[in-house]
Amino acid sequence: MSLFFETLFVANHQIRNLSYHNRRANRTVRENFSTNRSLDLKSAITLSKSPKRVKVIYSDRIERVEYHPIQKRVFRTFKVIDAHISYRYKYLDRQEIDQLFRTRGECDDIIISRDGLLQDTSIANITLFDGERWITPASPLLRGTVRESLIKKQIVLEKDVTIKDLKEAKAFAMMNAIVGFQRVKDPKFIIEG
Repeated sequence: MSLFFETLFVANHQIRNLSYHNRRANRTVRENFSTNRSLDLKSAITLSKSPKRVKVIYSDRIERVEYHPIQKRVFRTFKVIDAHISYRYKYLDRQEIDQLFRTRGECDDIIISRDGLLQDTSIANITLFDGERWITPASPLLRGTVRESLIKKQIVLEKDVTIKDLKEAKAFAMMNAIVGFQRVKDPKFIIEG
């Protein structure tokens, strides 16, 4: 049985982008199990005032919920690695991504590309400012909840993003449920090959 997970940011008794998390979890259940069962992630979460990273692990039902403190991480250096992996669903088993992450050397994280098109870091979607607008890869590894909400609000636009775009970008940011939209100060990129 495959297990999946959602990582949610909870603070001030609220869950950031809950509707996007529920939509993705329910699409995952529909497409991976023979059931029309719907999950309501909020029903499994104890809300808190203090910020928490909440990990909801599920199959066709919620299996367990884990609560973790928010740990601030700084990202400045990224190794760009070309790889042919699939992570359409938020699988609990992240072996392929973890294996790529271990090749980062002294870098803080990796950026995975496929056939010259950028996708994601090991934990976040990416977006580049090209001087006029923020763009995000049209074919990410995973369609993140913050990414989807910013696309819907037309703050971020989807487009094929190349290494050339990365080199020419005026700014670089990461997006995920915990950091929201986080601009990276003075990013450095190591291009493999």
